[in-house]
Amino acid sequence: MDVHVSIEGPGDKSARIYRRLRDAVLEGTLRPGERLPPTRELARTLGVSRNTVATAYERLTADGFLEARVGSGTFVTEGLDLPRPARSARPAGVRPRALWRSPPPVADTAPPPVFDFRVGHPDGTLFPLPAWRRVVSQALRPSIAATSGYADPAGPLSLRDALTRHLALSRSVRADAGDVVVTQGAQQALDLLGRVLIEPGDLVAVEEPGYPPARRLFHSLGARVTGVPVDGEGLDVSAIPDGARLVYVTPSHQFPLGMPMSLARRLALLDWAERAGAVVIEDDYDCEFRFSARPLDPLQSLDPHGRVCYVGTFSKTLVPSLRVGFVVAPPSLVPALRGARQLSDWHGDVVTQSALAAFLDEGHLARHVRRAVGVYAARHALVVATLERDFATGLRVVPSAAGLHLCATVSDPAIDVPSVVRRARARGVAVNTIAEFAAGHPAPDGLALGYGAVPVERIGEGLTLLREAL
Repeated sequence: MDVHVSIEGPGDKSARIYRRLRDAVLEGTLRPGERLPPTRELARTLGVSRNTVATAYERLTADGFLEARVGSGTFVTEGLDLPRPARSARPAGVRPRALWRSPPPVADTAPPPVFDFRVGHPDGTLFPLPAWRRVVSQALRPSIAATSGYADPAGPLSLRDALTRHLALSRSVRADAGDVVVTQGAQQALDLLGRVLIEPGDLVAVEEPGYPPARRLFHSLGARVTGVPVDGEGLDVSAIPDGARLVYVTPSHQFPLGMPMSLARRLALLDWAERAGAVVIEDDYDCEFRFSARPLDPLQSLDPHGRVCYVGTFSKTLVPSLRVGFVVAPPSLVPALRGARQLSDWHGDVVTQSALAAFLDEGHLARHVRRAVGVYAARHALVVATLERDFATGLRVVPSAAGLHLCATVSDPAIDVPSVVRRARARGVAVNTIAEFAAGHPAPDGLALGYGAVPVERIGEGLTLLREAL
């Protein structure tokens, strides 16, 4: 491997090389078993004599840091177990602006608990890996390396075409390929929309309780973010404050409570947006997983004025690590969104996006969704039945018929929800509180339980432990 060695300054150059390589071994930068450059090659790189480098190697070998293997070269000694020197503290340097001095929490990447009932975790074992491997292989056949230039910031035309067909059939979304901008997940879609729509100081309305990453994102862009209460019909349109420039909603499956927005509220929201000259961002984050009742048409298909931006993602449908989302926007916004995408990261992974286009066109996604709906419906039914049977004196299930989680509000005021969550975690059960998704307004006291990451045969055991904690 290439090794950078600084030999500037006065003094013995061989000693400098020795100290730099020794420190690299002690710090773990050079790991046991790694091969060092031949003395002739490193000498040429550093502009010194070969004997200077050879002397340093000989000292390192004598001290046990390196070992020479006849016919193979010089390697860091295997099995080294040496104390590493403490690294000197780096200067504080520049500081972020005030907003970012207390940054939002980063997603938990620790190993999952035994019973992971947290919100937002799909079942990765359902992912149709053989079909995905096949379409990725097909996408790699035309050599990507031989393709000159950058790709379209909006995403490949093949994927945008496939998306519009998929959305028209599955969700009645009215669009053509020119209305679509492909993104790195729904979060980038929200970021791009915020960049092109929000001026510093603009008032943005979000659901309360609602999706914290959206709220934090709009705030980071300089918006004044206010929560609007939700009830059994979804967002209370009459409570949207005057002067709101943008409203963010999850009408198909309100996050986190789970109820859909009624048709009357949908029409009222669209009427308000037209009168206020505002924009509505419709996040349809897990609309594919519906277990009963025909879904209402999305706001986008009901919108006669071009006020709705429809956002979706494949993170819940497939796996979160597949970072592909999209926004279907009014034609007047698409040029700005394409420009913002280019300034942000130019374009996404062409191989993944091309593979997803084939995945959609060949029907793999539709087959996967049909299978996953059956699996998640069984889990949803079991969680509801168990809560209604075994938790009736303490919790009341919030009706929902879609998605990968549901909520249960507290019916016994003596229950301390944070304490329940701590006791459950001690038993290997992780759940969310509804309060985690609220900011600035009182939220219903209760629990949000995801069932995407818990196999149906383990749900009973996990909920038994949760009942003990309760």
